[in-house]
Amino acid sequence: MAYDQTAARAVLDGALADGRTALTAPEAKALCDAYGIPAAGEGLATTEDEAVALAAGFGGPVALKIVSPDILHKTEAGGVLVGVEGAEAVREGYRAILANARAHDAQARLTGVQVQQVVGGQEVIVGATTDPTFGKVVAFGLGGVLVEVLQDVTFRLAPLTAEQARGMLDDIAAAEVLRGARGAEPVDAEALAEVLRRVSDLVHDFPRISELDLNPVFATAAGAVAADVRVVLSEEEPAEPVRHSEQDVLRAMRRLMNPSSIAVIGASNEDGKIGNSVMKNLINGGYAGDIHPVNPKADEIMGRRAYRSIGEVPGDVDVAVFTVPAKFVAAALAECGAKNVAAAVLIPSGFAETGNVELQEEVVAVAREHGIRLLGPNIYGYYSTWHNLCATFCTPYDVRGGVALTSQSGGIGMAILGFSRTTRMGVSAIVGLGNKSDVDEDDLLTYFEQDDNTRCVAMHLEDLKDGRAFVEAAQRVTRRKPVVVLKAGRTALGARAASSHTGALAGDDKVYDDVLRQSGVIRAPGLNEMLEYARGVPLLPTPQGENVVIITGAGGSGVLLSDACVANDLRLMEVPDDLDAEFRRHIPPFGAAGNPIDITGGEPPSTYEATLRLGLRDPRIHSLVLGYWHTIVTPPMVFAELAARVAEEAREQGIDKPIVASLAGDTEVEKAAEYLFDHGIVAYPYTTEKPVAVLGAKYRWARAAGLLG
Repeated sequence: MAYDQTAARAVLDGALADGRTALTAPEAKALCDAYGIPAAGEGLATTEDEAVALAAGFGGPVALKIVSPDILHKTEAGGVLVGVEGAEAVREGYRAILANARAHDAQARLTGVQVQQVVGGQEVIVGATTDPTFGKVVAFGLGGVLVEVLQDVTFRLAPLTAEQARGMLDDIAAAEVLRGARGAEPVDAEALAEVLRRVSDLVHDFPRISELDLNPVFATAAGAVAADVRVVLSEEEPAEPVRHSEQDVLRAMRRLMNPSSIAVIGASNEDGKIGNSVMKNLINGGYAGDIHPVNPKADEIMGRRAYRSIGEVPGDVDVAVFTVPAKFVAAALAECGAKNVAAAVLIPSGFAETGNVELQEEVVAVAREHGIRLLGPNIYGYYSTWHNLCATFCTPYDVRGGVALTSQSGGIGMAILGFSRTTRMGVSAIVGLGNKSDVDEDDLLTYFEQDDNTRCVAMHLEDLKDGRAFVEAAQRVTRRKPVVVLKAGRTALGARAASSHTGALAGDDKVYDDVLRQSGVIRAPGLNEMLEYARGVPLLPTPQGENVVIITGAGGSGVLLSDACVANDLRLMEVPDDLDAEFRRHIPPFGAAGNPIDITGGEPPSTYEATLRLGLRDPRIHSLVLGYWHTIVTPPMVFAELAARVAEEAREQGIDKPIVASLAGDTEVEKAAEYLFDHGIVAYPYTTEKPVAVLGAKYRWARAAGLLG
């Protein structure tokens, strides 16, 4: 059915005109009716006789609920009776509810008593809330008292597609209950998904709806009906975040990441000054563009003419790097505006992170007035390696590669730098975001999406300034390139209201976790995992299917690798009889085929080679996990060289499957793992978890990008 937006708007406008932000039960029912959201039959009784007549019309037990614009939590006021049947019981219930309501709040306006048809089925909750980061999100989970105990709830951004709504039903831990666990009749999943979709459309169409709860919704094989509806409105229209067009973002980010000229505001000849370090890094890093030091007290800095202000700099300036104290930034930024500078990199601290919010807002206002994009403040700077650009006061880094990394924290930025250097992981860019007064992750994603030098993006973030814009950008980018996210801060918010309300279930991390998955990014559980995913995921080819096979020289490693596969949602292949027989031809009688394939530890290199060749050659196998055990018969480097050679020969024949390896042994396995990494096989010594986690991350991205067929 089509939505009646006019009727819905009339309901909301009526409540707001009355000075109320909470709808009464009849108003909430009218709102549901306007959007075709099925709710239990009900009517408003203002006398005992009306209550009896309504109950008789429903032909069974009813629920009685107080209707008052001043009583939001009806149960706490003794304003709810369930399972009332018979005329005399209805009369007594009507009187009792009114008496309880008056005792609860003598001044409350009492409109009457809602007489509602009692329905049954599996109780679920369908709701929506306004998240401070992502805006309107929809929730689904088991309802009634179970939602308070289990909090088995999943979230998605509104509005939902039909496919997303259907997917929410499968995303809760208790999904099997809905499918008919232990012989019960399954619920009508399509009807339930349609309720979710309509609720998501309603809150999307009317942003003034702050919270909406259908709890419980009774789901049966015949459909889904809401038994109780709660709607809360916001006192003001939600403010829309400032957004730039994709074309404007790209134009500014290209000038930021590949500038023709840079001015350093606060450049210095004095060692130990930030302005001196930035100048050194720009010059020594080989940046080929123009570098203009700006310092009113110097004529020359590091052999280059210094200017009293940026206005004196000849020609165009793409980027101004600020190294002056915070109090001088606004005035200098205005001068940059007159110079048509595209982007300002604000290294100084002393802004919102120290409580000086007003100064940061002043700087942002100046930048917006002049059309300048701001990176920072409170950052270490940034690196753009393919352009020999090192605009930072930290240590230089110039190993080019395909990974772009961003961080909100300077300390994490330096950890990224150290990891990149230690592992020789080439990067396309390392960018500090700091306070994110302007440029944030979605701006950078838009740039990295079209940057041919970037094959994978990894982002450390503590929050998102505009979560919805991030999701839109991430959904675009992840169709082409993996995006790895480390979201710091996993502690959920305390309850905002009664624990059965959707808003209280929307803990910070739960919403982030569900919405990040919806956006297609790979969420890393920790810093090391983020860095290892960034290093390993782009190295692995995209798998062509879900079948994973383990080949191991040690039974113990095989068990641990199997556990790791399950933990990372990888599907261990059920090896068919013909393939099982082929593997058995290459392993000793006391080995074990099946999956894992245990070739045993005493086997020569030829056994490793034969089984690896078979695993690569058979098209039914899509990915391989190798478990190596250090023996004198097959030393670590012998294993590494043969595995790399066999994999390369397969690639030359057009066979390119993900291969990861776990190496157990003495210290020689460290060099062997490095060799394998250098030859396209993700390998780690002393761990069965890490290689499988990287493979699992690759699979999560491939599934989200729709690349597994």
